[in-house]
Amino acid sequence: MSTIPPYIETALDIAKKAGVVMRKNFTSHMKKEWKHDNTPVTETDLAINDLVLKEIKTCYPGHSIIAEEGNDHDELHEYVWICDPVDGTHNFSHGLPTATFAIALLRDHQPILGVILDPFENRMFYAEKGKGAFLNGNPMTVSSATSIKKTLIGIGKSRSLKNLFPVMDELYQRGVSMITGLSIHYLSALVSCGEFSASIFGGTSPHDMTPARIIVNEAGGRVTDLYGNTPSRYDREMSGQLCSNGLVHDELLSVLALGPDLKKEKA
Repeated sequence: MSTIPPYIETALDIAKKAGVVMRKNFTSHMKKEWKHDNTPVTETDLAINDLVLKEIKTCYPGHSIIAEEGNDHDELHEYVWICDPVDGTHNFSHGLPTATFAIALLRDHQPILGVILDPFENRMFYAEKGKGAFLNGNPMTVSSATSIKKTLIGIGKSRSLKNLFPVMDELYQRGVSMITGLSIHYLSALVSCGEFSASIFGGTSPHDMTPARIIVNEAGGRVTDLYGNTPSRYDREMSGQLCSNGLVHDELLSVLALGPDLKKEKA
């Protein structure tokens, strides 16, 4: 009998509880405050943040936690949980149902599981290292597109979006359909299940890549920064995120090379 704790069950249970909070609080007129980086935070962000901290402390008191709205990691341990309570808070706070909950667990700086929940469509995307990726319990894989022509690609919302305009123009010329304004985890989830062939996010923190990274990789895709570099560990700064089915990754990197240098851009 395995002695490994059921980490994935814990993550899925937390995601379900977070989804209940998101649906309950969803309204187009919710109160929000603004953080120092001019991004919004709502009572829902804070409530889910507290929920995650409580659940992890109760289940695994020896683990560290890094959460977007507050942490518990005075000393980082072998196991580290990373959580984004509401990914896409801006859309969520304006009544747009395109926000997700995301959580991942790392061991020795490498992700071993990830969960992304779309609470409005009741879709749970998740993966464990070496065990494949799943959508609501069913195996999922990335798309089979071998060229970006006639594919659907997501362009994430970030401050550096304007610097991607030359890239977007080139993609349009190559017959790519694009959707913009969605969050990093929402887009990554759509890539992992094959609905999008790729997503491009101009600026992001290394923590933001963690849940998406393992889910997309386990679904057969590829995740790098915008220069083709694969993150060596979760806390290394990255220059944006390119998430794809793997088959169109190099073609997209060649298109991204036509744009401006994004190495100094932040989310």
